[in-house]
Amino acid sequence: MARPSRATERPKTGRARVNPAVEAVVLDVDGVLLDVAGSYRRAIVESIERVYGETLSSEGVQSFKEAGGFNDDWDLTAAAALFLLARREGLDATVAEFTERIAAAGGGLAGAKAVVADALAPAARERVLAAWEPEHLREVFQALYLGAARYRELEGGEPPIEEPGFVHDEPVLVEPATVEFLTARFAVGVLTGRPAAEADIALSRVGLDVPTEHRRTMDDPEPDKPDPGGLVALADRLDATRVAFVGDALDDVRTVVNAREVDPERAYDGVGVLTGGLSGDAGRRKFEDAGANAVVGSVNDLPELLES
Repeated sequence: MARPSRATERPKTGRARVNPAVEAVVLDVDGVLLDVAGSYRRAIVESIERVYGETLSSEGVQSFKEAGGFNDDWDLTAAAALFLLARREGLDATVAEFTERIAAAGGGLAGAKAVVADALAPAARERVLAAWEPEHLREVFQALYLGAARYRELEGGEPPIEEPGFVHDEPVLVEPATVEFLTARFAVGVLTGRPAAEADIALSRVGLDVPTEHRRTMDDPEPDKPDPGGLVALADRLDATRVAFVGDALDDVRTVVNAREVDPERAYDGVGVLTGGLSGDAGRRKFEDAGANAVVGSVNDLPELLES
């Protein structure tokens, strides 16, 4: 059977439109199935504060997310710490200005390093790198997020701090009826930046049974979003020629755009949800500008969208 040449283009009016013959729905986890404002995002803010005595706001975290390349919250935490340390050495930039420079440098932690290297004199740069402790930040992050008991179980060592864990503070966003609708009508996959063990925790909480081969997590070999490798691999595994990917971040939509380029024989549609860091009319416009085919208030609007 011949495959369509490419995904349905986003209408210029911004009105919702996805391919009417979608065969598979791929879901992000954070900000789509679970609210992680009080868990992962809180862990970013508090990890930096505990290690360096200062931190950034939730709006600052969102600025890093929108710069691109920060699907991995450990990388975002490390980049934000790098920014604060560089400020101590004379970097004259707000969070918004710094993240704009990161985006211009290609995004992600590599982009943050490049911005700092360009902005500081060699001696100041060396002092920043000497004070920068990305691995310790990651350990503190995991202890805050997982809690002491799960840290010992999943990380295989003693946590640097004893905490109950923010993992318990993740309200479920998806309703059982939505899970039933999606699993009854579509092949369902999951594409997340979570480690596999933490994806297990999340999917169990929301009652979504997705086989391991239909998941792509941090532990798989494909690069992080917005690299399209994970989404294309899932399309293969799901045996689908028409795929909708639902996410809460601009990098999720960018992943779809990139997938269209590398896999033009399939149709890929991007659906943004406004329950993560992007919200309201401003969030809708950012999704549409990034190339989303549709933007919905929450994952629970998918049945109406996909039936229309």
